[in-house]
Amino acid sequence: MAEAYIVDAVRTAGGRRGGKLAGTHPVDMAAHVLDQLIERTGLDGAAVDDVIMGCVSQGGQQAGQVGRNAVLAAKNLPDSVPAVSIDRQCGSSQQAIQFAAQAVMSGTQDIVIAAGVESMTRVPMGSTAMLHMKEGLGNYKSPRLEEKYPGILFSQFMGAEMIVKKHGFNREQLDTFALESHKRAIAATESGAFEREIVAIDVETPEGVESHRRDEGIRYDATLESIGSVKLLQEGGAISAANASQICDGASAVLIVSEAALKEHGLTPIARIVNLTVTGGDPVIMLEEPLFATDRALKRAGMKIEDIDLYEVNEAFAPVPLAWLKHVGADPAKLNVNGGAIALGHPLGASGTKLMATLVNALRTRGKRYGLQTMCEGGGIANVTIVEKL
Repeated sequence: MAEAYIVDAVRTAGGRRGGKLAGTHPVDMAAHVLDQLIERTGLDGAAVDDVIMGCVSQGGQQAGQVGRNAVLAAKNLPDSVPAVSIDRQCGSSQQAIQFAAQAVMSGTQDIVIAAGVESMTRVPMGSTAMLHMKEGLGNYKSPRLEEKYPGILFSQFMGAEMIVKKHGFNREQLDTFALESHKRAIAATESGAFEREIVAIDVETPEGVESHRRDEGIRYDATLESIGSVKLLQEGGAISAANASQICDGASAVLIVSEAALKEHGLTPIARIVNLTVTGGDPVIMLEEPLFATDRALKRAGMKIEDIDLYEVNEAFAPVPLAWLKHVGADPAKLNVNGGAIALGHPLGASGTKLMATLVNALRTRGKRYGLQTMCEGGGIANVTIVEKL
């Protein structure tokens, strides 16, 4: 089978809800990372076969085929470049990577951009579903779905609490993990570890135009005490806003090409796709599927967890990566080495390509070879992508 290569991966710095990126339309934010990817690689934009854009809340300013709109708004891509917008919940742009790689590996396309965008300030989480409920049009739970799962609300928050109980975690463990996320993100920021992956974007502020290039969500003054003082989301539970991912605005993009495209366009790859896996499991506990998807991915790749040098496991809620570490038998020192979504934010549809930008650049910076990325997704789904740094 043909190989698929990553040439470059970029992201905006995360913006807090109502923060630096709040004044930027999500289409323009997505167009910016597309333009930066083309500019950095020196590729002729007309050579791009497709753009696959992950976005979860495809309503409001993210409606009307946000991927195509981003291409039309981009300066470095002609209108002849097609695009599609996809929703696999939190794994939307990780699935974009996998679709792009599959297109290249199948030989049907040679140059594909996988990308993602989410303005959680401008299109709040759950707003598309709530709009229909307010208009009396019902929710996603059809009569047949209700018959199969009677009285069950598919809730990520409840799923996270179920993982806490199933794996025997307590709040202090979750808060300690959250603090470590901030500490690692602080160290990465101060050492310049994100400089290669973050592309600056100009934003309007009360003081004028500012270049946004630093993740806003990191709490430099975080302590175990301050994290522990945040109100629990459920009485008697262990999950709080401080040990869960932050609401975030952001965009990210990855250029994936064939070997033929490398030669034809004089491109230099930074990583090779090793394995693409996606699995589905229990939609009620929902967030546990990365554990079992990783088992399958490693088996299919003929690898063991000891062969993987770095892992990015999305910090949707602290119990998810903690349960993943426990189940897989992984080394905590290799997990989310530059911090995760608890500190850096989780811009839903943009997180998959965002994590890949962080992973491949961390592999390069640290001189490591293999990286694994996975995340939990609504409905009990999980993607796993294994890459080799070149």
